[in-house]
This record gives sequence, structure tokens and C-alpha cells, in this order.
Amino acid sequence: MPTFVRALYKVVYDAVFHFVEDDGFAMASHVALSTLLAVFPFLIFGTALASFLGASQFSSTAVHLIFDTWPEAIAKPVADQVVQVLTIPRGGLLTISVLAAAYFASNGVEALRISLNRAYRVPETRPWYFNRLASLGYVLIAVLIFALLSILLVAVPLALNYTRQWLPGLADILDVVFSWRIYGTIFLLVAGLLILHLWLAAGRRRLFDVIPGVFLTLVFWSIGALLFAYYLSTFANYTATYAGLASVMIVLIFLYMLAVIFIMGAEINAALMKFKVRRLLFGKVASPQVDKPDVDKQQSEADAAAKLRR
Repeated sequence: MPTFVRALYKVVYDAVFHFVEDDGFAMASHVALSTLLAVFPFLIFGTALASFLGASQFSSTAVHLIFDTWPEAIAKPVADQVVQVLTIPRGGLLTISVLAAAYFASNGVEALRISLNRAYRVPETRPWYFNRLASLGYVLIAVLIFALLSILLVAVPLALNYTRQWLPGLADILDVVFSWRIYGTIFLLVAGLLILHLWLAAGRRRLFDVIPGVFLTLVFWSIGALLFAYYLSTFANYTATYAGLASVMIVLIFLYMLAVIFIMGAEINAALMKFKVRRLLFGKVASPQVDKPDVDKQQSEADAAAKLRR
């Protein structure tokens, strides 16, 4: 068997085995449900903060950025409900309900952190209050980014109208460049995944350590979304099984699929770092550790996994 194929087999086998051994499917369920429960609180808190900052288009911008990449059959029922929820008048920024929404939104970040810690095989050494504050910080940063994009959504058309008057030949190019729904969503997906893999989980990783998993996550998310949309339109009849809960169950199953792929991306990164085959993938000689793993390192990883199970 060629060295490259043997190394690739070991990486995939290690990632899949560790995913199953460390309850990867259960963690994916936790991430999916926590994400679904965090969407509405996140948007409620974001709308309150954006209104305070003067970003009146926050809700529509956030809905587009979150749901435009989903298949329409999955996204439309939830997006319609989100729009209805966000049109309800609420109190000021510091009311109890808005602060509670921020806290519950951070639960989704906490679920991602726990799943990444398991996938990267690292014990959590940071205090719980630090992790919770960091999760709230991630929520706040996401809200501020969406608020900034909603402001740009108003400013960019004005700039384009001005450009058409003075430089009509450049206006068509700028229309494509400022197509925020496409480029903004892709950029936020890539940047968000990189941030989560680099800094949310415990331990330290370099940029090149996480790029393979992020790339595979985006590829398989796209493939999975297309296949799931085809399955819904061709075979599935969730209404007959779940009645009025059909739309919620469809979204939950879709999020579960995304969570499995997300965790597997981290598992692939961890396996690559374990076997040190990045040099081989870039055309250089593989490390001898591919064929002869370090016994001490395996023991330390086993100890870390045991601590996580406790």
C-alpha cells in the first residue's frame, strides 16, 4: 500500500474511531438542540442591542446571513417564525428578558466548546466563569458584526447610486463586489469556523492545523445540504409522523447533520496533528510517527479522555 494511502487511512480511521468512542453522535445531538434553542435568544438580544446602536436593519440582515445558506424547504418555516418574533416590541437593552436571551444564546457556544474539546482530545483547564464570559463575548461580537453589516446594507446602495452618476462603468462591478448575501455569508462562515477551531476549544492550535478540518466541513456541509433538500422533496413526509412539529423536526435533523460534520472536521484536525502527516500531504516525506506512534503520547491522550468522561 502506498505511503500516502496508508497515512490517509490511519487518519480517517483514527478520526472516526475517536468520534464513535467519545460519544460523537450524542455530542452532535447536544450541539444541534443547543443551537436551535440559541437562535431565537441570539436574535432577540441582537435586535435589542442593534436598536440601541441605531442599526434598524439588524433583524433582516441576521435572518438572511443565517438562513440564506440553508435549503429553502428547511429555512423558510423557521425564518418566518423568527421574523414574527422579532417584530414584537420589547423593553430596553438592560431588561431581564434581553439579558436572559443573551445568556441562553451563549449556551449554543458552550455546546460547541465542549464538543471541540472532546474532538481535539484536550481537557478543559479554564475556570467555568471564564468560559461563560467568553461565550457571552462571542455572542456580543457576532451581534456587533451583524449590526455593522446591517449599517453597510444601507450605506452601500447609497454609494452605488452616487457611483452610477459619476462612474457608470464601475457601478456594475461594484454591484457584484457588494453582493453581501453571497460574499458576506461565505466570509462569515469561514471566519467563524476558524475562530471556533483556533480559540474556542482549550489548548493551542496553529492556523495550518485547523484549515483541513474547516475546508472539509464547508465541503460536506454543502453536499449534505443539497442531499437533505433532495431527500425532503423526494422521499420524506415528516408531516405524517410529527404533525405540527414537522418543521421543527426537519430543522433539528438538519442541524444534527451539520453538527456531526462539524465535529468530524475537528476530529480530522486532531488526527492529522496526532500522526503528523501534513508534510506528506504537501509532497514531503512523512514522519516516522505515522507508522510508529509515540506510546507516551497515546497514554497522555487516554488520560485526557478519561478526565473528560468524568
